[in-house]
Amino acid sequence: MSTGLAAPEARPAAPEKARLRDPLQRIRGRKRTAIASAALVGVLAVAAALRFIGIDHGLPFGLLNPDEQVIVPRAWDMVHGGGPNPHWFNYPSVVLYLMAPFQAWHAAPAYLDARILMALLGVGAVAATWWLGLRAYGLVAAAIGSAVVAVDVTHVAYSHMAVTDIPLTLGVAASLALMVSGRIELAGVVAGLAMGAKWPGVLLIVPLIVAAWRQWRRLGIAVLLGAITFIATSPFVLVEPRKAFHDAWTTQDVHHTGWLGFEHDGTALIGFLHRLWSGMGPLLVIAFVGLVAALVARRRPDLILASFVLIYFINLLTLKSHFDRFVLPLIPALGVLAGRVRILAPVTAALLIVPLIWSIQRDEQLTKADTRVVAHDWIQSHIPSGTKIAAESSTAPLTGFDVLPLELPGPAFPTDPNREVRRLERQGVRYVLVNGLVADRVLAASSSYPQESRFYHDLASEAQRVYYVRPGGDLSGPWLALYRI
Repeated sequence: MSTGLAAPEARPAAPEKARLRDPLQRIRGRKRTAIASAALVGVLAVAAALRFIGIDHGLPFGLLNPDEQVIVPRAWDMVHGGGPNPHWFNYPSVVLYLMAPFQAWHAAPAYLDARILMALLGVGAVAATWWLGLRAYGLVAAAIGSAVVAVDVTHVAYSHMAVTDIPLTLGVAASLALMVSGRIELAGVVAGLAMGAKWPGVLLIVPLIVAAWRQWRRLGIAVLLGAITFIATSPFVLVEPRKAFHDAWTTQDVHHTGWLGFEHDGTALIGFLHRLWSGMGPLLVIAFVGLVAALVARRRPDLILASFVLIYFINLLTLKSHFDRFVLPLIPALGVLAGRVRILAPVTAALLIVPLIWSIQRDEQLTKADTRVVAHDWIQSHIPSGTKIAAESSTAPLTGFDVLPLELPGPAFPTDPNREVRRLERQGVRYVLVNGLVADRVLAASSSYPQESRFYHDLASEAQRVYYVRPGGDLSGPWLALYRI
């Protein structure tokens, strides 16, 4: 007699459907992985291209940044008899130790090798930002964040230079990624490396506290490991603590006093927002929207990223030197926060074209001959060896001449008494070499630098200009003028 209870026998179809779905899910998962891998490779390829084009600009001289002429020779000296103690702590020692092995086989400081290392670390910062975005918000934020760092004009520019800012930025991105991933102790180690690259890396302590909130034992271990890592990579800070403190304090104090060229910036807020815009363009607006969204949502990744952005930017507001490189550690976090706003992802992706074009235009300038190298070669071939020449900073070093350096003007520095034509004449100076990187900034703020401004006017009216070169055509760089007095 039928009871109608046989109907449940149809239920095994559900597991069958699940078995059918599993292969489909695996296929979709593989496709997503393949797409993500292809996107990462593409972003890294663009980043590498932007950072290696023009990397030999101005060689054999370190002209892309004055710090190159300080850092690279010190790294070279370490492996040519100087030993591991740099006896110099304007920056900690990580970057010097990274560069030194690649200087070992060179008879003179090798700027190209040092720049190649920085370019690779710049690409590494792009990869670290991908990791940060992926762990914080997912694949969209990873792609957007890494792409922002890849094309950011300032990040591209400083990835060409053998200085400390790119290693700091890499350390910041990697440490934040570890914090977001919950690897608190490793985040402390990487934060120690970041501080070993440049002193402001110490500000990673704030997001580290946020990441380890109420996990005080883990936080203590992370801070201890970070301190050990810092000491291990900058050990002579303990050997010469008084000098280390003096150098670090002096470096920071100068930037709190001010620097030539920022007299008309207004407040630090305006100055640094302008520097961020110059690197990111309209992407900065979307990054700000992402920051606000993070502060509203206040999830763990939100608080970690927002706390770093806020504490670092507050630190910038105390400075009167508004160098573009100072904003670099913010770029990975801001890029990921821009990618956080998924509804705007298509717009954000489209806006990447703006800093990309700016970076390409800048790279194009680096493929041209540097005016300072051209001027150097002309002086070497036309001025008798041994002649006494007064020369401003940001020019190529002159060998075989009696060079009197003209000190850089600025709020933090005393007026150089040698910036006076008659005084130079009495000292036996025959020629004066000046350049637009210094002169244009002085003349733009002539009320702040009356003696220095008068010096340029006196050169123009009382001395004979025997050589002049300016950018244009196949040349890039500042203008330079050589006067005979």
